[in-house]
Amino acid sequence: MSITTRRSLLKAAPALVFAGCTPPAITTPLVKKSATVRDVTAVHEFQPSRDGAGVTIRRALGHRGLPALDPFLMLDEIRSDRPDEYQAGFPEHPHRGFETVSYVLAGAFEHRDSVGNHGRIGAGAAQWMTAGRGIVHEEMPRPQDGGQLWAFQLWVNLPAAEKMTKPRYQELGPETIPSLTVDDAQVRLVAGELAGQRGPVDGVTVKPMLMDVSLAAGAAMRQHIACDLCSSFAYVLEGAARLGSDGRELRKGQVGVLGHGDTLAISSDAGARSWCSPAGRCASRWPAAGRS
Repeated sequence: MSITTRRSLLKAAPALVFAGCTPPAITTPLVKKSATVRDVTAVHEFQPSRDGAGVTIRRALGHRGLPALDPFLMLDEIRSDRPDEYQAGFPEHPHRGFETVSYVLAGAFEHRDSVGNHGRIGAGAAQWMTAGRGIVHEEMPRPQDGGQLWAFQLWVNLPAAEKMTKPRYQELGPETIPSLTVDDAQVRLVAGELAGQRGPVDGVTVKPMLMDVSLAAGAAMRQHIACDLCSSFAYVLEGAARLGSDGRELRKGQVGVLGHGDTLAISSDAGARSWCSPAGRCASRWPAAGRS
């Protein structure tokens, strides 16, 4: 069986079609009568793989079944309480032409790069790294007591005009990420705007809306998304969630690609936690990201 690695993905990636947008501040009513709910158009299972120096990962986006979702190139999840599955980490390696979003739920990562940035991304924190014209960095796991490590990394393409931009690093502590109650949901807003609040990520050309959404049993959230042609997906971390006007169910480890519309509707019968990204209007052709 052929395994798609980060390096081979970027070598093989086609031109991407995407331009970002972000919802403006939301005022009531949040959903108009004419709202069109984004329905699930495709469901994909994560693919088990290995990357770095042998780290066991779950590739939710960036595998053969779902190679890319403009401008999102890849979404990887690391979740294990076995040090042999992650302790080798991601030693020094180069990036160029795209951005990475790292989000940690348990344990921590130490980051160091070739332009002098160094930090620790702990539980509840995020990091946005713009590789731009090129950067060499490493990400080494630092598990919590008991050995658990749980984290995500999303790759986001840069437009052609900005692929040679200066590398940049945004370290976002847990206290900088707003925790909101939106309808029945608990939301941590990493990027974008929701219910009049803004996530801490700034100065990013592709302005995605990134949310960590928790739903108790019977809970629901229905919110307006300003860009009705945005690329969107939801990845279920725990439990099972229902999305769209028909309440299509996604289970733990599944990615739902959402169609066009101006409203995000998500609910759960028995409780769920999901990573949602509804953002990005297709408008111009961008070459694939690179890794040298």
